[in-house]
Amino acid sequence: MVTPEQLKTWIETGFANADVSVEGDGHHFEAVIVADEFAGKTRIQRHQLVYAALGDKMKAEVHALSMKTLTPTEHAPE
Repeated sequence: MVTPEQLKTWIETGFANADVSVEGDGHHFEAVIVADEFAGKTRIQRHQLVYAALGDKMKAEVHALSMKTLTPTEHAPE
């Protein structure tokens, strides 16, 4: 069974300096991902970047992933 820590590590490998937090029960996960790579991208494009980082793991090992994808500017407190 996949742990939130494993999923966090997998996502982080696809981004230069991402801030990633993941919660979940081994099948269903919620992630908040803050990365510079999301700048200028639509929500769908951002999710595609995360799926690309996960590769085949998304098909085989992760059943469901809900994610919030933000740039550092969007994540910064006002």
